[in-house]
Amino acid sequence: MAQVAEKLQPWLAALDERPRGGSRWLQDLRDHAASRFVELGFPSTRDEEWRFTNVAPIASTEFRLAPPSKLDAEALDTFLYADAPFRLVIVNGRFSPELSRTAGLPTGLKFGSLATAATEQADVVGRYLGQLADPKARAFAALNTAFTHDGAYVYIPDGLVFEQPLQILFVSVSDGPIASMSHPRTLIVCGDRSQVQIVETYVSAPGQKHFTNAVTEIVAGENAVLDHYKVEEESVDAFHMASMHMHAARSSNVSTHAFTLGGRIVRNDIVAVLDGEGAECTLNGLYLADGERLVDTHTTIDHAKAHCPSHEIYKGIIGGRARAVFNGKIIVRIDAQKTDAKQTNRALLLSDSATINTKPQLEIFADDVKCTHGAAIGQLDDDAIFYLRARGLTYLEARDMLIHAFAGEILERVKIEPLRRALEDELYAQLAKDLAEVDAA
Repeated sequence: MAQVAEKLQPWLAALDERPRGGSRWLQDLRDHAASRFVELGFPSTRDEEWRFTNVAPIASTEFRLAPPSKLDAEALDTFLYADAPFRLVIVNGRFSPELSRTAGLPTGLKFGSLATAATEQADVVGRYLGQLADPKARAFAALNTAFTHDGAYVYIPDGLVFEQPLQILFVSVSDGPIASMSHPRTLIVCGDRSQVQIVETYVSAPGQKHFTNAVTEIVAGENAVLDHYKVEEESVDAFHMASMHMHAARSSNVSTHAFTLGGRIVRNDIVAVLDGEGAECTLNGLYLADGERLVDTHTTIDHAKAHCPSHEIYKGIIGGRARAVFNGKIIVRIDAQKTDAKQTNRALLLSDSATINTKPQLEIFADDVKCTHGAAIGQLDDDAIFYLRARGLTYLEARDMLIHAFAGEILERVKIEPLRRALEDELYAQLAKDLAEVDAA
C-alpha cells in the first residue's frame, strides 16, 4: 500500500482538496471511497479488465479540480442536441440554474441539482447513491465518489409517464496551463410504472485537455420503462472514464444507447443487473475512433432472475492508428431459468493500422437458457463495392454508402427524432473528414 500511495502523491494532494461538509452519511461515503482509491491505485495493464487500456497518461498528469466557470448560453448552441425542451446543464461538475430549463415539469418529477437533492430528498438520495456503483472494486468509481458533490438528479414518481425527453448536459471548461478534472455524478430513480426518456451528454470545446470521470446510477422500479442515451462528444485531447450501473426490477424495461464521438482515451463500463422476473434490458452502442485515439467498452448484463431477455449490439468504426476494445459479459445466475440473451459486436476497420480487441464472455449457471453471442471484424466488402459500382456509383460513393449503412443500424434505434438527426449529421461529418484524409494520403 505504501508503494501505491507513493505513486499517487499528486492525487493524494488533490484528495485533500475534495468537497467537505453536507450530511454525515455523504461525508462518510466520500471518506470511505477516498481510502479505497488509495488502496487500489490506478489500474494497470496487468489487470485483466484493463490489459488493453493503459491509463498512465491520466495517472501521470497533474490535474486540478475544475473551478466554477461561467458559460454563455450562446456557447451551448455549438454542442450536439443542446436545445432540448427540458435540460440540466452541469458546468465543471456544478449545476448551472441559469442555463438549465426545468420550468413546466409535472408535479412530483424532480429534475435538478444532486447537491440540492441530497438535502431536500435525503431519504431517496441516501438510499440509492453509491449503492450500485460500488467503489470497493473500481478505482475510478471510488475516485468519483470521493469527489462527489454535485451533478444531476432525476426522480420519476410512481405511475408518471413523461413523453418529452429530459437532457442532462455536462460541459467541461478548462482554462490555464494546468489541465482540469471533474467528477460528475448522476442519479436516476424511476418509480414503479413510470416511463421517461433521458439524454446524457458530455461535451467540451475543441482543443481542451481535461479529465472527466463520470458515474451514473440508474434504478428502475417494477414495470418502469426507461429509454436512456449517452453521447460523448468531448475534445479529442480529453480523457473520459465513465461507469453506468443499472438495476432493473420486475417487468421493467431499460434500454441505453451509447455514442462515443470524441476523447483521446475513453472507457465506458456498463453494468446492468436484471433483478426481477420479466425485466428486460437493451444495450446498443456506436463509437468512432480515428487518429491515435482509444475507445474501450466493457459491458456486463447480470441475469439474476428468471424470464429476463437481454439484447446487445455494439458497432465500431475505426480508422487511422486508432484502437478499440470491446468486452461483453453475460452472466446467468442459477435462479435465472428461461433467460434469453443475445449479444453482437461488429467493427469496421477503415485502415490497415486500426485495431480492435474483442472478447465476448458467457458465464452460465442455469440449464434452461438461450444465449448467443457473435463478433465480426473486417474491412469494407469488396464484393459489395463492386456490386454498387456496377450500378453506376463511383468507388467513393459506394464506400460511403456501405459505411452509412453499417452505422445506420444503430442510429435507427434512436427514438428521439432531433437527437437522431443531430447524431447522423455529426457522425457523417466526422466520417467525411476522416475519409478525406485517407484519400489525400
